[in-house]
Amino acid sequence: MTKSQGSESVTLRVPSDILASIEAIAEATDRSRSYIIVRALKTYLLNEGADVLSGIRGRDQIAAGEFEDIDDLIADLDKIVAGQAA
Repeated sequence: MTKSQGSESVTLRVPSDILASIEAIAEATDRSRSYIIVRALKTYLLNEGADVLSGIRGRDQIAAGEFEDIDDLIADLDKIVAGQAA
């Protein structure tokens, strides 16, 4: 297997039952194990991984002082509801 441009090799220990499923899917779809594993990782990153990355970005924003105080936000909303532009 040749190294694809922009990719890196990793060593991964996978439980036997999961590897068996990966191999069955790869064979049934005429794809490589790497293709199936990368697709699974991309799906994870779009879902649960995205939540983790979002939390990291949020912490970085707070550390950089990029946030709104909740009390100020509620006061602005109260003004809007009362018909006074914030």
